[in-house]
Amino acid sequence: MSPRETFFKRLSSEVGASLYLAVPVILGQSFSVAMNVVDTLLAGRHSALTLAAVGVGSAVWSLVLLILIGLLMVVPPFVAQLNGAGRRAEIGPLFRQALWLAGSLGVVLLLLLRQAEVLLAGFGIDPEVRPEALRFLSGLGWGAPALALYFCSRNLSEGLSWTVPTMLFGLCGLIVLIPLGYGLLFGAFGLPALGAYGLGLATALVQWAQALGFLTYLAVSGRFSDLGLFARFDRPDPATLKELLRVGVPMAVMIFMEGSLFVASALVIGRMGAVEVAAHQIAINVTSLAFMVPLGVAIATTVRVGHTAGAGRMDALRWAAGAGLAIVLATQVLILTAMLFGAQHIAGLYTDDLAVAGLAATLLLYAAAFQVPDGLQALAGGALRGIKDTRIPMLYTAVAYWGLGMPLGALLGLGLGWGPQGLWAGLILGLTAAAALLGGRFLRRVGAHASGA
Repeated sequence: MSPRETFFKRLSSEVGASLYLAVPVILGQSFSVAMNVVDTLLAGRHSALTLAAVGVGSAVWSLVLLILIGLLMVVPPFVAQLNGAGRRAEIGPLFRQALWLAGSLGVVLLLLLRQAEVLLAGFGIDPEVRPEALRFLSGLGWGAPALALYFCSRNLSEGLSWTVPTMLFGLCGLIVLIPLGYGLLFGAFGLPALGAYGLGLATALVQWAQALGFLTYLAVSGRFSDLGLFARFDRPDPATLKELLRVGVPMAVMIFMEGSLFVASALVIGRMGAVEVAAHQIAINVTSLAFMVPLGVAIATTVRVGHTAGAGRMDALRWAAGAGLAIVLATQVLILTAMLFGAQHIAGLYTDDLAVAGLAATLLLYAAAFQVPDGLQALAGGALRGIKDTRIPMLYTAVAYWGLGMPLGALLGLGLGWGPQGLWAGLILGLTAAAALLGGRFLRRVGAHASGA
């Protein structure tokens, strides 16, 4: 077999291994994001005001998601490296400490959401939109502790290269939310009509069902029986929690830097009017759903890189990252093509309002421009998390998103009067800069390991 044939055979094998992990994660993540899409679609059928309120409320809720996802994303690399190093007996105690971290974080975020009015007032959100947005958040906030426990449980399973439950629990949550959200929003199926509050409450109830379901699955499944996940009660261990936070806080900041760029853009746009808010919410829904593809590949890459790093197999580590790169490039080109040629049709699925649909379609063209860099920065961040390299990447994302992306977006959107399009131009710059910085960092780290540095 020629070297070229050997290369492509190995690449095909590595891509297959990555897809085996990534596809269930992509589907599971997509189902989770689709819950927000369901909220948006239902709100759009209720009224333009409800749609705008859900748009603003979802932006604030995104801050909660970013903190939870970022900090609890520390679980997969720790678990993967322990598994790769043959130290499975240490996974159970680690998981119990992670549950303490998740539970505490969820309660704190629930309490902070009760002060959301201060944030909305500070950003000058349209007074007409603000009360309904607060009602939506009031219902949604009850799900914060549940979501923290769910992410912790899911991340353990993914760190052990078992991603199918992510898909199944995500699908079940989506199936339950559709009738429950409709019932509590409009007053159907014998449920009270609670408007925006009911829509948020429905999502919170589904999140509690997912969290309790996943914890039960971990307790009874034979796949995890040797880990003794719930074999005993452990008090919080300061040393373990400190180590989780040492690696996890920079991860959380990285995720927060990117996500808060989108959130801040949404809150700034919230000052422009209901049409602009609604159009932005539609475009964000679509791009968030599209981002689940590179995010799923990045999560799979974190696990594969972490496992090979724990086993000390640097050649396999490079192949795992290369497979992720091949998948991301292929999928992101397909996604941007769909956005370029289908923007009008996609926007029309969300609303019959021609003004909202027209602006949303325009924003989707901007979104198409950052699909490839967005995929590359997600992949590079995932690979770096796999080797627990988080501090310098944290600084890189701060520079890319808040040193470059947000200032440009604010200048164009507010200073020069471009409106929402200016904010989205800033997103393009920020994501492109992050892709270049994080990609370069990973290449240097791999080169240093290869040279024995």
